[in-house]
Amino acid sequence: MPTRRHPRAARPKQAARASGAGKARPAPRARPIRPVPARRSRALLDYGRSVLSAEAAAIGLVKLGEPFARAVEWILGCTGRVVITGMGKPGFVAQKISATLASTGTPSHFVHPAEAAHGDLGRIAREDVVIALSNSGETEELLRLLPALKKIGARIVAITRDTVNPLARGADLVIAIGDVAEACPMGLAPTASTAVLLAVGDALAMTVLENREFSREEYALFHPGGKLGRGLMKVHELMRQGEACPLVAESAPLSAAVAVMTETPGRPGATGVHDAAGKLVGIFTDGDLRRLVELGQTDFTRPVAAAMGRHPRTIRPDDLLVDAARVLREARIDQVPVVDGEGRMVGLLDVQDLLAAKIL
Repeated sequence: MPTRRHPRAARPKQAARASGAGKARPAPRARPIRPVPARRSRALLDYGRSVLSAEAAAIGLVKLGEPFARAVEWILGCTGRVVITGMGKPGFVAQKISATLASTGTPSHFVHPAEAAHGDLGRIAREDVVIALSNSGETEELLRLLPALKKIGARIVAITRDTVNPLARGADLVIAIGDVAEACPMGLAPTASTAVLLAVGDALAMTVLENREFSREEYALFHPGGKLGRGLMKVHELMRQGEACPLVAESAPLSAAVAVMTETPGRPGATGVHDAAGKLVGIFTDGDLRRLVELGQTDFTRPVAAAMGRHPRTIRPDDLLVDAARVLREARIDQVPVVDGEGRMVGLLDVQDLLAAKIL
């Protein structure tokens, strides 16, 4: 009689199949984007536009007076730093104003009023100008700082609702923004008031910038990683120069020109050609070489002057890179020689250099 086998436990693979484990889960479906009903869309747009109108109107109602002008003079004459402070939403505005000042030539930093009371007051010195932002002028964290700021001796500018609130009374100078009605449907959330604080802060920063010596080069120095700063870079900061600048005499054979293009560090796709006086008279490129090969003109012993492009477009070392990029685009070329005031080639700018620097 055949021996009965005891039923075995499900094997791991079978168990997995039974439980559904191991199966690839279907990708989640994208939620359909349903159009907003026309009436609802109009209502939403109307309210959004009313917020913009309320904030724009609030900014338009600000009356800048003599205190604003005096604050600008204080900042221009400040031998220390401009310290901006504020609590809550005005604190975020304060950070932005400080960043704008710092990026346009006015040393500035933000101090959080709550942290200031626990040691960060050490960041503020007698030579500083402190600008405190508060719509109500009743922010406790700011009010607690006033006695300490007075002892330090820093000048205090309040940007606040009026000239009679507690913050205004404790400040040395008050820029009053008026009683601003918030754009919030409850009339509570800082909206129009923060827009006004930001606008007044920008007006301060830009008026200071207009009245101090601060060049485009300095602006670029403070923005090396941004598109704005890169756009203000000069050609000499990026051009290939020294041993990386390919150059041959016009009497040199074509073979020498090809060798220079091949052996120069960075393998540029062109070489400048100079005359006996050292002035640039032409350029020989990879494209010129290909055309010679296509035409069967492969006599590389003849002088490069017979095959080079004459009167090439050139740029100067102090030209802006954005202007150099425009030359490359308009002429549809990949390289442009950089020449000095005497017409001698001192560098080469390649389109790849501009791409790597994110100028193009």
